[in-house]
Amino acid sequence: MKHVAGLVLSLGIALAPSMLRAQDAWPARSITFVVPYGAGGYTDLVGRLTARYVEKALGKPVVIDIRAGAGGIVGTQVVATSVPDGYTFCVCSIGAISIASFAQKIPYDPVQDLAPVGIVSSIVQAVIVRKDLPVKSMAELVSYAKANPGKLNYGSQGIGTTSHLTTELFMSLTGTKMVHVPYKGTAPALNDLIAGQVDFIFMELSSAVRLHQGGNARILAVATDKRLDSLRDIPTMNEAGVPNFVSDTWNALSAPPKTPAPIINKLNQAVNEIVAAPETKKQFEELSLLPAGGSPAEMAKFVKDETRRWTEVIRRAGIQPE
Repeated sequence: MKHVAGLVLSLGIALAPSMLRAQDAWPARSITFVVPYGAGGYTDLVGRLTARYVEKALGKPVVIDIRAGAGGIVGTQVVATSVPDGYTFCVCSIGAISIASFAQKIPYDPVQDLAPVGIVSSIVQAVIVRKDLPVKSMAELVSYAKANPGKLNYGSQGIGTTSHLTTELFMSLTGTKMVHVPYKGTAPALNDLIAGQVDFIFMELSSAVRLHQGGNARILAVATDKRLDSLRDIPTMNEAGVPNFVSDTWNALSAPPKTPAPIINKLNQAVNEIVAAPETKKQFEELSLLPAGGSPAEMAKFVKDETRRWTEVIRRAGIQPE
């Protein structure tokens, strides 16, 4: 037995340097970024922008693999169950991570089955109202809602989406009650807002800005902790009288569990270089994206905090999946 134990130990010692060399040599071939949403969406755009930079930084091709389905769950599961060799990563988002447990019984644990690499970007939520709604500020919107309980209605991209949950959080914090009108996606919701069929929507800033600038609707506030350079005249929710109100959608890179730390750290370094690069900041600004960054540990904490926060919103509102 001592001989066998010694042989196993010696083999382990002999293998360790080769494993380290393999990690040091990473990447030795092309890398795959799994995008769990449809082509052309913001997650896809963020994935492609990130991929181009990573290719330059690491000297190997990055392949975009679109695996849409079940609100991001299909593609995210692909990564959660992939071999942790450093060649498959997920361009994950809030939907399949922080609010996935609401959508359905999912085949992975969003915290335990995905190793955080780094947050790439976020998209701020904005409150946008139909152009003829008789309110000009968040304070007036809250007052109007309280004076007319159940009269105002709000659109969303669907039950359980960020726009829906953000409005539930807003109603909880302000003591208001409004009627939910869920849609199947962004376009039909915005079309009905323009047509006056719904009164307001919490929407990604990128979509809201176009309507605001075109005079087809009005942004009352942004759900971020400080004013945006591109919209200095628009107050934050905190400034508008709803304290501690922050809501956004985000995209981050995640890896299969047990992916070696040296690989994760190397890719994390590339992520932080990406978000700091002037050309990336310019591209993000054009898409109404905010650069993020940070360490894997900071991303892990962020994901846990986000999951806890939105799970509580779902529980308190009694929301049920379709």
